[in-house]
Amino acid sequence: METLRKLVLLACLLPVALFAADTVNINTADKAMLMETINGIGEKRAEAIIAWREKNGPFKNVDELAQVSGVGEATVEKNRDKLTTGE
Repeated sequence: METLRKLVLLACLLPVALFAADTVNINTADKAMLMETINGIGEKRAEAIIAWREKNGPFKNVDELAQVSGVGEATVEKNRDKLTTGE
């Protein structure tokens, strides 16, 4: 019975974990998460995103990500469904 309870709990939590892995909060994500989740973002761009938010404060909206040097509007558009500011 305990095993069944654990399996049911795991089944309930799995969709939440999968959703979380497919989105990234650009205001809180670390370098590894930015690189893993956002297509077209490597180490240097991830560092630039973090530096931008440290200098300018949190992103107010996803479109502001295009202000980061080397990111651009095309990268924002192709990743829009994965990006959030947590608001």
